[in-house]
Amino acid sequence: MSTAVPSASVAETARRGSPLKIEALGLQIGGATILEDVELDVAAGSLVGVIGPNGAGKTTLFNVISGLMKPTAGRVVLDDRDITTASVPARARAGLGRTFQTSSLFPKLSVLENVRLAAQVSLGGSGSLVHFPKRTDAATELALAKLEVVGLGHKRDALAGDISHGDKRKLEIAVLLATEASIVLLDEPMAGVASGDVSGLVENIRDMQREKGCTLLMVEHHIDVLMGLVEKVAVMYFGTIIAYDTPQRIMENPLVQSAYLGTGSAGEAAA
Repeated sequence: MSTAVPSASVAETARRGSPLKIEALGLQIGGATILEDVELDVAAGSLVGVIGPNGAGKTTLFNVISGLMKPTAGRVVLDDRDITTASVPARARAGLGRTFQTSSLFPKLSVLENVRLAAQVSLGGSGSLVHFPKRTDAATELALAKLEVVGLGHKRDALAGDISHGDKRKLEIAVLLATEASIVLLDEPMAGVASGDVSGLVENIRDMQREKGCTLLMVEHHIDVLMGLVEKVAVMYFGTIIAYDTPQRIMENPLVQSAYLGTGSAGEAAA
């Protein structure tokens, strides 16, 4: 049975803070250890990067936080509420939003309709695809405003499936802006984005964090981009977090250098 989690408005969240805490998190599948003793404390309103070699467990960690996978040990705590066993919809109502490595948009709906769907749910309306509001109502106005924030207002009538990959990433951010998400998980937002679109997408992420005052956790393989964007970095290695510090200290950390550059085992560096 899913645990019900009460909803919270962005304003309420901002007043009392909404830190994300991961406590002794573990995941075993078929006898294999995927995550082990993961500890992470993300301060309210901060922007945190998650890096690590392929297979380190970054996306799996996001899957557990967002409720797509259930841990076999530990807890996920959002704003002092244990959401470890809560359903995905319950976590969304509690203020958790996420993007994925591959697009989760509705490709046959227009750019505007994708954001409008999120807006109407945020405003207390239906999430049904067959109950769109009129083009002059509050949900539509909210959606249009968010499209302008990410620079997609001029593509409002284009099908989401027809726009460029970089614009799809911008559209996903517009969808998040239209929700009540106070904790946002971005899973490789720069993946597949043309180099010329990266700087604009970075600004969109900064704008989202400033506008919503949200807490943002981001997995990204473009290390140079991530290091210039986030306040702190968590480094994953073989299913656990081996370092959590400022970008500068992370880059100077011998344990991190070992994990990335193969200058000896991470275990030896930790000794």
